[in-house]
Parts: sequence; C-alpha cells; structure tokens
Amino acid sequence: MFQFLLRKLLTLVPTVLGVTLVAFGLIRLVPGDPVEIMMGERHLDPQAHAALLHRLGLDQPLWQQYLDYLGQLAHGNLGDSLVSHQPVAQEFAALFPATVELALAALLVAVLVGGLLGVTAALRRGSFLDHGVMGLATVGYSMPVFWWGLILIMYFSVTLGWTPVTGRISVEYDIPVVTGFLLWDALASGQAGAFGSALLHLLLPAIVLGTSSMAVIARMSRSSMLEVLREDYMRTARAKGLSPWRVVVVHGLRNALVPVLTVIGMQTGSLLAGAVLTETIFSWPGIGKWLIEAIARRDYPVIQTGILMAACTFIAVNLVVDLLYGVVNPRIRGQA
Repeated sequence: MFQFLLRKLLTLVPTVLGVTLVAFGLIRLVPGDPVEIMMGERHLDPQAHAALLHRLGLDQPLWQQYLDYLGQLAHGNLGDSLVSHQPVAQEFAALFPATVELALAALLVAVLVGGLLGVTAALRRGSFLDHGVMGLATVGYSMPVFWWGLILIMYFSVTLGWTPVTGRISVEYDIPVVTGFLLWDALASGQAGAFGSALLHLLLPAIVLGTSSMAVIARMSRSSMLEVLREDYMRTARAKGLSPWRVVVVHGLRNALVPVLTVIGMQTGSLLAGAVLTETIFSWPGIGKWLIEAIARRDYPVIQTGILMAACTFIAVNLVVDLLYGVVNPRIRGQA
C-alpha cells in the first residue's frame, strides 16, 4: 500500500508543476496592465508606473518571474494581493469555507436526487419514467449554469419571493465567524431564525451547482443498477423468496454503489473547482467570486493561488478515490 501511495504522489509532481505554469502563463496572455488598473488611467505617471512595476517585480523577464513564483511556493508563500495588499493565503482561508459549504450542499442534493432517480429508472427500465429521467438527466447535464441560475432566481426569488437572491444570510443577523461554515455558525449562535435564513440562502445556489452532477450520478446509478440486476446472485435472492425491498437495497444497491462512488468522488472535485459561475450569479462570497474579481483587476497572485488551489483540490479528491480503489481491490495497486 505504501508503494502504491508513493507512486501516486510521484505522478502528482509534474501535474502540480504543470498547473503552476498554466496558472502563471495564461493570465499574462490576457490584455491589461495590473499597475495601470491599480493607478488608474487618468492618474498614470510614467515614472511612478515604472517604479511600481519594478517594486512588484513585473518588469523582469517572464521566466525570472516564474522562477521567483516557484521559489515563493517552495517556502509556503503565496504572495500578497496587488489590490488589497493582504496575504493571499489569509484571504483564501477566509473564503474557502464558503465554497466548501456550497459544494457539499450541492453534492448532497446531487447524490440524494440523482441516486434516487437513477435507481428508480433502472427498476422501471423501458417505462415512461425511465425515459423521462434519462431525458431530464441529459437536459440537466447540458444546461448552462448561468442560464439555469437566472431562471431559478427569476421564478423562486422574484416571482414567488420564496428564496433570497444573493448572499449567505440576511443582514439582520450578526453571526460570529467561528468555523466559516455559516450553517454551523448560525446554528451555534442560538439566534432565532438565523439557521433558516442561512439555509434558504444556500438552497438555490446548491441546486444550480449540483444539477450537472445530479445528472451524471443519475445516469451512472441507472447503468450500474441495471448491470447488477442481471447478476446471478440477484436471481438467486429473488428465487429464495426475499422481499423486493431486501433484494434491491441489501443485495443490489450495495454492489451498484461501487462505480457510483467513483463518480461521486470525481464530482466532488469538480464542484469545489467549478463554483465560479454559481458564486458570481448569487454573489456568494467564496473562492469563485474572489477569483472572478481578481481576473478583472489582473491581480496575479490571487489568480495564481485560486487556480492552483482549485486544481490541487481536484487532484486531492481524485487521489483519495484512487486510494480507496486500492483498498477495495488490491489488484489495482499492482496495476497502478
């Protein structure tokens, strides 16, 4: 098991280096001068501009800037924001819990609804329900996030007035930040209505972010369940006179979940790394919104950190899935 883990970790080194190169290089291909944005075009003094470029190290060749960036990373230094002048690591740590909370809520919606729809469609194979679920799954996977989010806001928030439009909690509540996870902090605060307000603010963003993953999980759950239903042990269980519920849940669902768990692990990384549009639409104060604002301001350290952390999160989740596979099936460790 140790050798299996070591091989996996060694393969991650070039991947992480590649991510740093992409994060460093792509933002510098975007037109715009960060110093010019900081100083403003109307108050741009050539000498002050040159002095600030030199102080930030942006007048050096790109290869030198990249080596300096790697040197800072090697010492655990993510740099300071060009706009707020605060340590990027500090800003990231303050915003990351909001993104994690949103991603976990979206994953919960995706697993519960997608798994239930997929298993139900498999048990009713060929029926109208089966075709309807698979059609909805295709639509859910293909639907643009920004469009879906705006539709839900227009209907549930504007027309019906059931849910808030933006933010994490109503302004009437002053919740002490303890963990950064607002649902837990609101519940621990003991303020009446705070938890319900935080939950309502979380509902629509979680549905929007989890819709694509819900579609993927539904399709995989159906496919896996259909494969299990054809196995000999399922026919044996039915022949022994076991109840349909016991046959499906105890013997079928437990075995069908093995490939589904892999998809859930993959979707977890995607949700954490892909919350940019959802957070922007709902003004959710997380990493995604922070990253979009940094791109508009050409805040290089923030952008590099956001991309790097999102990629590392995705890589870490995939590593955990690989390790779980190695635990469940020892043959995979020998093939890895």
